[in-house]
Amino acid sequence: MRILLFLATNMAVMILASVIFKLFGLEGFLAQNGVDLNLSSLLIFCAVFGFGGSLISLFLSKWMAKRSTGTHIIEQAHSREEQWLLNTVAELAQEAGVGMPEVGIFPSEAANAFATGWNRNEALVAVSSGLLQRFKPAEVRAVLAHEIGHVANGDMITLTLIQGVVNTFVMFLARVIGHTVDRVVFKTERGFGIAYYVVSIAAELLLGFLASMIVFKFSRWREYRADAAGARLAGSAAMIAALQRLRAEQGLPQDLPAEMTAFGINEQLKQGFSALFSSHPPLEDRIRALQQGAGR
Repeated sequence: MRILLFLATNMAVMILASVIFKLFGLEGFLAQNGVDLNLSSLLIFCAVFGFGGSLISLFLSKWMAKRSTGTHIIEQAHSREEQWLLNTVAELAQEAGVGMPEVGIFPSEAANAFATGWNRNEALVAVSSGLLQRFKPAEVRAVLAHEIGHVANGDMITLTLIQGVVNTFVMFLARVIGHTVDRVVFKTERGFGIAYYVVSIAAELLLGFLASMIVFKFSRWREYRADAAGARLAGSAAMIAALQRLRAEQGLPQDLPAEMTAFGINEQLKQGFSALFSSHPPLEDRIRALQQGAGR
């Protein structure tokens, strides 16, 4: 189903762009000004590289997560804590209807956890050593349930699809802008002038910055869904207690690498404009959403 979603999304992007260009007569306008750009070929090129980059990141996500966080995978339990962790994840995974993930612990005093992997039956769930030391068992279980919720919801794959669409449009529009400026403003008649490369790079950086707000918006929305899944698997009271404990520790530095922040359960609070580029909504909002859901 997710492969079909990927193909359908990719096809929809290309069809929509072609329709827009034809309806507004942009192809004719560009041709009149000497911009001999094959838009269909360019869109396919950008889609291949746009989706290709995000898919490669998805398939390498577990390997990158292990390397960047120093996660120790529990292949065989050597303590009661590790055995409890394996048993708890197995129970939650079975209840959520997903395959048993790899389970790991990464060295960090900060309370955090993450889930990643290219499909719901080949995932990795890891918790920090600090979280295990300071959180109550019911709170740890709720955090694990939240991460299993991400896996069951297919959040890693959906985020990859959205990032692929964003990459495609950013690359496509940046090159159209660069080519147009190069031909119309700088009157380059053959090939590409220096203006094409300069403007394309600048436009890609600007458009990428603005478009990333779409990705972060989805990332914040999926946290609410994972919280709801965690509440169903571990109980609303335990999920709320875990988020309240995370809120109490919010001032402590987070040790997750930047590329893994969106996959963790916690993030440093951002204010104002920077909140638009936050992968997680405020903990107060997440707690309130769970309380309102529990009260219905």
